[in-house]
Amino acid sequence: MIKTNAGNYFEDFRIGQVMHHATPRTITTGDVSLYTALYGTRFAVQSSDAFARAIGYERSPVDDMLVFHVVFGKTVPDISLNAVANLGYAGCRFLKTVYPGTTLRAVSEVIGLKENSSGDSGVVYVRSAGIDQEGDTVLDYVRWVMVRKRNPGSAPAEASVPTLPKALNADTLGDACPEIDRDAWDNALSGSEFRWGDYEAGERIDHVDGMTVEEAEHMIATRLYQNTAKVHFNLFSESQGRFGKRLIYGGHVISLARALSFNGLGNAFHVAAINGGRHAAPLFAGNTVFAWSEVVEKAELPGRDDVGALRLRLMATKDAPCAAFPEKQDDGKPDPALILELDYWALLPR
Repeated sequence: MIKTNAGNYFEDFRIGQVMHHATPRTITTGDVSLYTALYGTRFAVQSSDAFARAIGYERSPVDDMLVFHVVFGKTVPDISLNAVANLGYAGCRFLKTVYPGTTLRAVSEVIGLKENSSGDSGVVYVRSAGIDQEGDTVLDYVRWVMVRKRNPGSAPAEASVPTLPKALNADTLGDACPEIDRDAWDNALSGSEFRWGDYEAGERIDHVDGMTVEEAEHMIATRLYQNTAKVHFNLFSESQGRFGKRLIYGGHVISLARALSFNGLGNAFHVAAINGGRHAAPLFAGNTVFAWSEVVEKAELPGRDDVGALRLRLMATKDAPCAAFPEKQDDGKPDPALILELDYWALLPR
């Protein structure tokens, strides 16, 4: 009897299939420190126990994207071990504050399948949830991933593509954010004088700074999340693949861009939801990531006057500074430098 896990291929998935993923993971302050070392994130609430307690948290919470990546990593051995690429996200809600010491596990359900025209791979849609030791869901999200077929000549699966929301409503936000004392919010310590009311829909922000990705960094980051996808680690096999080298985990790009966004959005302390996202092009070691943001929408939260929500489009590029906000070329095609488009809601003090 074969005791090793070769991972699931496209033919192994079926609509309604539920997977309880190994291994539960307790997030520690060591994980938080390593995450900070990898991305240089500087948001005050996630950096300082004293700052967080002053405004209403029990202590400094775990960075929202670290929570997302840990839950994502749990799903990889069952869903995307044989992935070609992770393609996008939708409907991601952060539902409960996560502090160091919290143990997370993950559960996923297959909600869609669509074989590619090439016949050698297909797209799998899954809804995944991260659950803490008390049985509470701390976040849930949908993602879709391109997975290789075991037998390219096998009969195609019946296509079923789920209908996904373009954006979550603002009145569904804020569950993972306690009531904060906005008078205790110190703009000098947070690093930004600009609060929710200082931003306008349509405003664009060049985050100015760039960060070059090193080979060791992206592999350490992916191991931090216990993400075992072959495309990120195995140079022996990937040197023979379509890119000829290891592909950087898309979540690494998200965290880099989010960290860079501090310069211009320093008080956007909490990612409340991810409406959607797509990886427009691959990133490789040696590339430098830049980012810019557009304010799509402003929203008040029902019954709350402590925080407001900004719907933001976070755009990341490789080897292309963003003073001109690169997005499309003159012919309307995507700018070749664009690697990420992330549509998300962030909370700021009012």
